[in-house]
Parts: sequence; C-alpha cells; structure tokens
Amino acid sequence: MARSRRGECRPQRGLRACDRALDPEGEPPIGAQLLMPRCVYTHHGIYVGRGRVVHYRGFSRGLHRGPIEEVSLLQFARGRAIWIRVENSTWADREEVVRRARLRLGENSYRLLTNNCEHFCEWCISGQSRSYQVDALRERWRRAWLGLGEQLIRRFAWS
Repeated sequence: MARSRRGECRPQRGLRACDRALDPEGEPPIGAQLLMPRCVYTHHGIYVGRGRVVHYRGFSRGLHRGPIEEVSLLQFARGRAIWIRVENSTWADREEVVRRARLRLGENSYRLLTNNCEHFCEWCISGQSRSYQVDALRERWRRAWLGLGEQLIRRFAWS
C-alpha cells in the first residue's frame, strides 16, 4: 500500500490486499507474479530466478508493440518499486510457471484488451488468460453506457 501525504495507507491502482512490496535487497520466489503500478495501469511479469523476469514488453517502451522477453530485474523495474502477488498458483510446481513463461519467449502478439502482460502472467500461473484490469475497465464502460442510457430515457420519456 502507498502512503498518502498524511501518512495513512491507501490502495494503489491494480494492487490487491494480498500484494506485498518487494524488499529492494530481497529476491522474489521463483515463479512469482511481479507487479509495477504505473499511472493508469499495473505492469506484470514472472520472476524466473537468477535476477531475471519474463514479461510482455507491449507498449512499455513507446508506441511500438514489443514481444515477450526475458530481462533483468533492474530492467523490468526501470527504477520503480516492485510488488509481489502473494496468491497460490494452481500449479503445484513453481518451476511449471517458469516453464510456461519461457515457452512463449519471442511471442509478438500483444493486444492491449485481449493479450497483454496480465493475460500472459495469469496464463502462466493459472492456465487462464485473463486481465482483471481489462475486466474492471469493461465494467466501468458498461456502467457508464447504462447510466447514459438511463439519462436519455428519463430525458426523452417525458417529452
């Protein structure tokens, strides 16, 4: 959790109550899902050991999409704090998470709404390609459209 100016804890975008900040001197567990909150989204990667992370580069370095790549923990962090998602994987063996991550190295099919870094990490960990950030965004859009529709109906129903 981040601290506000007054010092109280508040949730950061894309983080869950179970997520923990990585000790800058520590090393994540093999197969851990790493998170980096950014301004409007949270970037995800899989720790594969020996200071290396596999992630979908996506748009992280500009407007051109990048592939799934293996980089150093320092390159992944790019000077930001790293968080660890502390949830159990459906895979009993964390090495299986690493194997799945490396299986897709070089893939270059990034799609913001259907195949992003979170989709990739969730697939590595659970076998299900999913982005909770995209799900939340779609829900906000749905509510906004429903609200707009209700306003239009109220406005024109009595005309």
